[in-house]
Amino acid sequence: MTRALVAALALAAAGCGFKLRGAAELPFETLYIPSARSGVALDLKRSVQAGTRTRVVDDPARAEAVLQFLQEAREKHILSLSGTGRVREFQLRYRVGFRVHDGKGGEYVPASTLELTREVTFNDAEVLAKETEEQLLYRDMQADMVQLILRRLAAAERPKRAD
Repeated sequence: MTRALVAALALAAAGCGFKLRGAAELPFETLYIPSARSGVALDLKRSVQAGTRTRVVDDPARAEAVLQFLQEAREKHILSLSGTGRVREFQLRYRVGFRVHDGKGGEYVPASTLELTREVTFNDAEVLAKETEEQLLYRDMQADMVQLILRRLAAAERPKRAD
């Protein structure tokens, strides 16, 4: 009975088209990512090295594609106030601008800006806990941003050459 149930579940899962994401396929063999000790550049470099067949190189002249960060910004905006004028909610914004080019005038990904937002409630009695929560949310948003950039890179097309 148990084997029949397991077999039926396996057949149902196989028939629905479910497939693990696997490694991203990037349209270039080598990629230059500007060096950074922290932030989205470092996480992206690690993700490309670990999850794709593309090699990250240290010299933009040897790279088939060059990633250029145009901006990286973290912002905190007040969403709502209490009746006494104290902050009740914040909105955290994380914005990254980038482009990917071949170093010869061709664009894999034109200048793009991605933005993520999260809402956070605030309580004066829990200031330290809320600061820690804010840092964790920014870290999660950075990890999400890396995945968004990787998907954008995987969808890129080779630049067309004028012959």
